[in-house]
Amino acid sequence: MIPMLLICKDPKKVTADNFYFSGFNKLGNPSNSVGSRVTQVIVNHLAGLNTLSIFLVRVDYAPHGLNPSHTHSLATEVLVVVEGTLYVGFVTSNPANPNMKNKLFTKILYLGDVFVFPEGLIHFQFNVGKKKAVAFAGLSSQNPRVITIANAIFGSNPPISRDVLTKAFQVDKNVIKYLQSQF
Repeated sequence: MIPMLLICKDPKKVTADNFYFSGFNKLGNPSNSVGSRVTQVIVNHLAGLNTLSIFLVRVDYAPHGLNPSHTHSLATEVLVVVEGTLYVGFVTSNPANPNMKNKLFTKILYLGDVFVFPEGLIHFQFNVGKKKAVAFAGLSSQNPRVITIANAIFGSNPPISRDVLTKAFQVDKNVIKYLQSQF
């Protein structure tokens, strides 16, 4: 758990090391079911971040790796691609007009490109390349919170009722059973 706010260190005991982190150059291992690994630099690793409303991450993507659809309820995210090619996007929140649909905003990002994901909106990144990709992101909160959508919906404990999910997704119960079995 990442604290929202830590007690500040006695200023007489602060050193340059409180404002320093080493290791963001190290490759994260994206060998998992989604093909990405997120490395966080949080206040627990870098005390100088305390009270600054900043959270940093490095995301390593295998070829065709995905940082799955997720949201940060307390932060905006700014992503910078430093290697590879990413297809990124976010979906707007529910429109006030029930006749309108949620809008998807996407872009293909290359080396040096920057993309912003507004606070609280569902977003993703997908490596469309045949080689690895790397991106760095800054988030506007010391604890931005993350909810990975599929994990939350299909992997909760206890599980959400299949009747609820069947109705919500308008699919057969066997589809829901299969999806829940993946988490």
